[in-house]
Amino acid sequence: QEQLVESGGGLVQPGGSLRLSCVASGRFFRINAMGWYRQAPGQERELVAAITRESSTNYADSVKGRFTISRDNAKNTVYLQMNSLKPEDTAVYYCNVKWFTVTWESRSAWGQGTQVTVSS
Repeated sequence: QEQLVESGGGLVQPGGSLRLSCVASGRFFRINAMGWYRQAPGQERELVAAITRESSTNYADSVKGRFTISRDNAKNTVYLQMNSLKPEDTAVYYCNVKWFTVTWESRSAWGQGTQVTVSS
């Protein structure tokens, strides 16, 4: 079965940087997209950045110009480089993969989440 494991979260000061990693294991017939979401206390989980099978990317307006999503297919890993971090970036960050099975059923999996705290 599929499993995603995130790492790289932590406590940083405003203006600092972090790089999140997510390693995916399992069999994926056709991956459609991989992405990063975040959820702050009392708020809905929101898309931060995503990368499609065609390698196109999209970002939430709040992180454009500061965050960069990338992927290493050989290592089954997706990254999120976060620069110029702000206190409002504080949240639990989750990686996600969406794919089709061999029978063309839609599937989605989540990582366990990694805490990012931006505070002085």
